[in-house]
Amino acid sequence: MEKKRNNNKKNKRGGSKKNKTTSDQSEAIKSITDWLFVGSSSSPPLSSPPPDDFAVTINTASLRRGEKLVFELHSHSNRSDGFLSPSKLVQRAHTNGVKVLSLTDHDTMAGIPEAVEAARRFGIKIIPGIEISTLFRVESGSEEPVHILAYYGASGPAMYDELENFLGKIREGRFVRGREMVSKLNKLKVPIKWEHVTRIAGEDVAPGRMHVARALLEGGYVENLRQAFTKYLHDDGPAYATGSEPKSEEAVRLICKTGGVAVLAHPWALKDHVSVIRRLKDAGLHGVEVYRSDGKLEVFSELADTYSLLKLGGSDYHGKGGRNESELGSVNLPVKTLQDFLKLGRPIWCEAIKATMRTFLEQPSDSNLSNILRFDRARILKGSSSWSCGGELMDRCLAIWLTNDERENDEFEALRSKLSCVFISSKGSCVTVGA
Repeated sequence: MEKKRNNNKKNKRGGSKKNKTTSDQSEAIKSITDWLFVGSSSSPPLSSPPPDDFAVTINTASLRRGEKLVFELHSHSNRSDGFLSPSKLVQRAHTNGVKVLSLTDHDTMAGIPEAVEAARRFGIKIIPGIEISTLFRVESGSEEPVHILAYYGASGPAMYDELENFLGKIREGRFVRGREMVSKLNKLKVPIKWEHVTRIAGEDVAPGRMHVARALLEGGYVENLRQAFTKYLHDDGPAYATGSEPKSEEAVRLICKTGGVAVLAHPWALKDHVSVIRRLKDAGLHGVEVYRSDGKLEVFSELADTYSLLKLGGSDYHGKGGRNESELGSVNLPVKTLQDFLKLGRPIWCEAIKATMRTFLEQPSDSNLSNILRFDRARILKGSSSWSCGGELMDRCLAIWLTNDERENDEFEALRSKLSCVFISSKGSCVTVGA
């Protein structure tokens, strides 16, 4: 009898724990889906929406039954060193069951508008992102390449022009760096030409190592892209070169200043990841990539715990193919991880919206108006024919970017009142400042 009572106690304890886990899971799913459906429809859709309904297509009942909610937080298009256009990347994400995609091209956000436009056709939500190339100076005085991911809300970065100037200098340095890599290869008796590299990169794209690697492959100097890196282009390789990358701490501080979530990319590639994580945490780093397609890396998970950092991850998909590349959407991020990401990110993105609106209020120029419309133009302009002032523009933006609770804010109310005095003329897709 005593043994039976003890078994009953164990069952009760186990049941209580299971119930708590189920409750936590349900709460996490609710908070995520609340964010997913902001600006699309009043209730989560169960089937495909009309082409311009802007709704993410998710069956919440399936989520509660254990279906995975796929966030892809690290991907590249041909606007940097990826192989697919932003539209084709979104299409592949849809095929792979991705519901939230962050396009994180190297040192540019040029592909975001195209990705957003394509995503609305496939019921996918886009998180505007970047992967910023930096250099981290170690105590010995040497430098190590470090990449920092930045994640922004639907409105994009606050102080966009400042960020774009920062990124523009890095892209300019990429041209210098690319020429130097070609020069080093030529000295190694590998006669590839700079024109070949720029042709592969495409118009207005700053060339990177992947473009040089592709030129090596097309020229028959290596058997595959992997060999191009292992033989010539790896960090400190015989043809490796740096450009005009900023200090890692500087990039993290600018991401924070412009309303982004700063995350250290692929820390397993670093020589001294502990020093990098420690110093970048002091600069404002929010998270570190921990999850990969082959699972969670415990050493980085423990470091994230030590420094109170978010644990994120993504496939780092480029579309180059081959068995060595992780597929888009292949990294399994736990629902609790996604909840933690949004819990930290949403207030930051909300403040970025305020800063962007404040900038427009202080200087109501077409340029600052363009920054408001930059990444979500189609949704903002839908039904805009009757706009006459900045207050109406702000109401439209907040309705599609924020929840009711986030919008009910004294600062937003004050901004709305002041922006009502800023005249806007809208005619179709053309929106300008002035009556």
